[in-house]
Amino acid sequence: MAITLNNGFQMPIIGLGVWRMEKKAIKDLIIESIKIGFRHFDCACIFSFQNSLAFTNFDIVFTKCWMFCAADYKNEAEVGEALCEAIKTGLVTREELFITTKLWNTDHGHVVEACKHSLKKLQLDYLDLYLVHFPISIRHTGIGATGSPLDEDGVLDIETNISLETTWHAMEDLVSMGLVRSIGISNYDIFLTRDCLAYSKIKPAVNQIETHPYFQRESLVKFCQKHGICVTAHTPLGGADANTKRFGTVSCLDDPILKGIAEKYKKTVAQIVLRWGIQRNTVVIPKTSKSERLKENFKVLEFELAKEDMDVIQAFDKNYRSNIQPAKFWGIDLYA
Repeated sequence: MAITLNNGFQMPIIGLGVWRMEKKAIKDLIIESIKIGFRHFDCACIFSFQNSLAFTNFDIVFTKCWMFCAADYKNEAEVGEALCEAIKTGLVTREELFITTKLWNTDHGHVVEACKHSLKKLQLDYLDLYLVHFPISIRHTGIGATGSPLDEDGVLDIETNISLETTWHAMEDLVSMGLVRSIGISNYDIFLTRDCLAYSKIKPAVNQIETHPYFQRESLVKFCQKHGICVTAHTPLGGADANTKRFGTVSCLDDPILKGIAEKYKKTVAQIVLRWGIQRNTVVIPKTSKSERLKENFKVLEFELAKEDMDVIQAFDKNYRSNIQPAKFWGIDLYA
């Protein structure tokens, strides 16, 4: 099951994330997921914090492997080795894989170099999708060094001499160079997405955002879909326990209404939430390191939610962001 992007390439609609995975576990996880049926791998660095935490969003999606490179998480090489082995042993072909990575905030002025750096570590000749991670450029700290430098006041050191339009045109160059098949954006709101559509020669194929039952962002999702931009949910389960521990947020997986729907279908709450995302025509990329969860996630393609249950879930949107809260670490609220 896949979504056809606005350039004709197909992108699997469901994925598995390997964010927070230890290096030694990544290879086995990827190999096992391919054997289960996954073909879409997403392993993208979310963001890192100077002198504090390092976050990396690594998601794997099926049917075509889509990979987001976790540069700051220091596991790009391990991911590359796993894919290389899978291809060499005949487990999967490169043509079956859909691999994605992101441009980090410090590399807006070095787009081509950053892309080539990721390709080298991943042992690939091209990427299926390359995304602008955040709509912000910060002080360059070296190719592949995905830190978040702060200024003398402890605030994110934002660059003001590189526009998002300049960054986007550099992304377009990657397509003409044959390094990337599709390009897209991440964490863009309606206004920034509209601007990108206006100045782009190659329209963004994807906008990857946080969206889940508690943070549905229906207006943004519909705007993107209306203009031919596929929406990917990088936090389709609301971050679950990991975000509860890190940010103190509430997980939708504990919602009693969702639990009731799960009992009705004899599925887990996570399966219900993922299926809801798929039936919204959004790509979902949940993260797990557990074998049983891999199999459960893959099985969401085997059932459908009735319209009445889709409507119930849509009705309890709380406009509640659970995942990306840079203000806690960057000294600035980018969502204000």
